Amino acid sequence: MTSINKPTVMPRQITEIKEFLMTARRKDAKSVKIKKNKENVKFKVRCSKYLYTLVIQDKDKAEKLKQSLPPGLQVKELK
Repeated sequence: MTSINKPTVMPRQITEIKEFLMTARRKDAKSVKIKKNKENVKFKVRCSKYLYTLVIQDKDKAEKLKQSLPPGLQVKELK
């Protein structure tokens, strides 16, 4: 439930893989969700203030990115 004084915060989209990896390595990054679709793969990293998303069309790049995520980060794959 959202209070009247607190505005709804929208997710932030990241376009560069390097920037996404830097965000995933931050101290406040809690988890990563990976959503696979027919035409793209979405990576969503939850930080303290924002949910950052990265959309990749190339399946091979997505697999490499998945392998290079920080080991201490909780990774969840969604259907």
